[in-house]
Amino acid sequence: MHAYRTHNCAALRAADIGQTARLSGWVHAKRDHGGLLFIDLRDHFGLTQCVFAAGSAAFAAAEATRVESVITVTGEVVARAEGTTNAKLPTGDVELRVAAMALEGPADVLPMQVAGSENYPDELRLKYRFLDLRREQVHKNIMLRAGVISSFRRRMIEANFTEFQTPILTASSPEGARDFLVPARNHPGKFYALPQAPQQFKQLLMVAGFDRYFQIAPCFRDEDARADRSPGEFYQLDVEMSFVTQDDVFNAVEPVMRGLFEEFADGKPVTQKFPLIPYKDAIEKYGSDKPDLRNPILMQDVSEHFRGSGFKVFARLLEDPKNRVWAIPGPGGGSRAFCDRMNSWAQGEGQPGLGYIMWREGGEGAGPLANNIGPERTAAIRAQLGLKEGDAAFFVAGDPEKFWKFAGLARTRLGQELKLIAEGRFEFCWIVDFPMYEWNEEEKKIDFSHNPFSMPNMEPQAFLALDPNDTNALLGLKAIQYDIVCNGTELSSGAIRNHRPDVMKKAFAIAGYPEDVLEAKFGGMLRALSLGAPPHGGIAPGIDRIVMLLCGEENLREVVLFPMNQRAEDLMMGAPSDVTTKQLRELHIRLNLPDRT
Repeated sequence: MHAYRTHNCAALRAADIGQTARLSGWVHAKRDHGGLLFIDLRDHFGLTQCVFAAGSAAFAAAEATRVESVITVTGEVVARAEGTTNAKLPTGDVELRVAAMALEGPADVLPMQVAGSENYPDELRLKYRFLDLRREQVHKNIMLRAGVISSFRRRMIEANFTEFQTPILTASSPEGARDFLVPARNHPGKFYALPQAPQQFKQLLMVAGFDRYFQIAPCFRDEDARADRSPGEFYQLDVEMSFVTQDDVFNAVEPVMRGLFEEFADGKPVTQKFPLIPYKDAIEKYGSDKPDLRNPILMQDVSEHFRGSGFKVFARLLEDPKNRVWAIPGPGGGSRAFCDRMNSWAQGEGQPGLGYIMWREGGEGAGPLANNIGPERTAAIRAQLGLKEGDAAFFVAGDPEKFWKFAGLARTRLGQELKLIAEGRFEFCWIVDFPMYEWNEEEKKIDFSHNPFSMPNMEPQAFLALDPNDTNALLGLKAIQYDIVCNGTELSSGAIRNHRPDVMKKAFAIAGYPEDVLEAKFGGMLRALSLGAPPHGGIAPGIDRIVMLLCGEENLREVVLFPMNQRAEDLMMGAPSDVTTKQLRELHIRLNLPDRT
C-alpha cells in the first residue's frame, strides 16, 4: 500500500465499500458525537468523512489533533448510516472507518479559519495567503485560472500560432508607465528594466519573419493598485500577426475569446458575434469607451429640443456651438422620489444636479424642465427617446468633452437602480476607430490620443501629404486601434502597428516630437522597421481580468495566487526588503533615502 494514499479525498464511492483505503490531507472540520469522532478530511480534490470509534488508538490521536493539521488515515470504506448521506459531496454516500492515523504535519493555533466563509481583513489574508488559498472559493478561482491559461494555450496552438518567450531583462521604456529597474552589476551605473509588455519584442519577431506569435506574458509596471489592476505585475495573452488587417485580427482572436468564455461560463450566455462600436458612438451612447452592453440604456443628443427654449440654463449653453444636451432615458423611473434621489446622487458626484422630466399618467411631462420648455418640446423628447407613461429622462449639458464620463456614470447608476442590467451573461463588443490625436489644452498643442505606434486609418501616401498645421483635419484622424470589452470591463487593447518609418516620423512630428528625439528614444525599432518590416498587428487580452469576470469577483486579488497589498507589498514574503551593504557595493549603488523626520 502506498505510504500516503490509495485514493484522493474525492475518489471514494459506493463501489469501494468493503475495501481498505488510505487517505492523506488536512483536517477540515471535527465533530465529536460522544462515542464517535468525525473528521472531514480535505485535499486538493475534495472531502471525505472519516469516523473514529471511541476507545481506539486512532480516536485518541484524532481527538488531540488540531484543525488544519495534515494526517494520513487508513481504514475500511463503509456506507454512511441511513439518513446521514450528503448529496452535496461526491463522496457523500460513504465514509472511512479509521483503524490507524499518522500525524504528518501538526498545525498550531490558526490566525484565520479555512472552513466557512467568514470575511477576514485583507492584510491578514495576504500575510497568510497559503492559508487563504486553502479556502474553497479562492482555491476554486485559482484552479479556474489555471484552466483558462491551459485553454488559451491550446486554442492558440490549434489556430496555428507559435509560442515564444521574450526577454524579462530589457531596456527601460521612455514612454508608458513607470519601469521596475534592475541594476546591472557588470555595467556600473546602468540598469535593466522589467518589461511593461513584450510590445517591441513581438513586433521584432514579425520583422524577423515569424508569422503568428503568442505568449502567456508577464508584464511589470510600477503603478498604483486598483480593483481591476494588480500592483507590480500582471499576465496577458500576448498576440502578434504578420500581413493582417484589423478584420484578420478580429477573425483570429474573437473565436478564441468566445470559445474560452463558453468553456468556463457555467452555462451563461456569451455574445456570438461581437458588435463593432466606433469610439465616438461609445462615448455618445454609453458615456464610456468600455460600455456594459447588459445595460439597455442608450443616451441621445436632444440639443435641438432645448435650443431657444424657455429653459434658459440649457438655451444659453447651446449658444456655444461646442456645447450639447444629452438625454439618459430612465424606463420605469418616472416618480418624484426616484428623480430626486438621482439628483441627490449627482450632487454627491460633485455635479450641480441632474435635470429630469417625468411622464405621468396621460402622457404629460412633469418637473421643472417640462414646465419651462412646454408640452410640445416635452412630447418631442419623449417621442425621440421612445419613452412611455411612468418613464423619465435625465439630462446633462455643456461641453461633451467635459461631461461624457459623468453621463456614463449616470447611465450606469440608472441601470443599477432600475434593475435594467441583464445579469448572468457575458456581453462582448469591439471598440474601434479611436482618435489618433487629441488637443492638449494646457500646452496648446496636438498630442497622441492613445497608442502612438498605431497605423493611421488612411493610406500612407495620403497621411504623408497631410498639412501638419491643419488642426481640424488632424483631430478628425482615426487610428487602427481596437479594444475588446466585456460587461463594462476592458479586457484587451490592440492595434495594427505603424510599420513604415516615414509614416512614424511624420506621426510623431505632428505631436511635437522632432526626428532626433524619435531616433534617441526609439532608434532600435526605427532601424528594424527600415530593414524590411511586414504590415503587422496584434492584441493582448488580460488574463487576470478575464478570470475575474469568469469567477464573478470584483477584485483581482481573488484570482491571483500571491497578490500584493495596495502599497505593493508582499506581506507573506516581506517584499520589498532591505539589502545588505555588501550587495549594494557589488552593484555600485549608494542609497539616498528620503528624510523621514
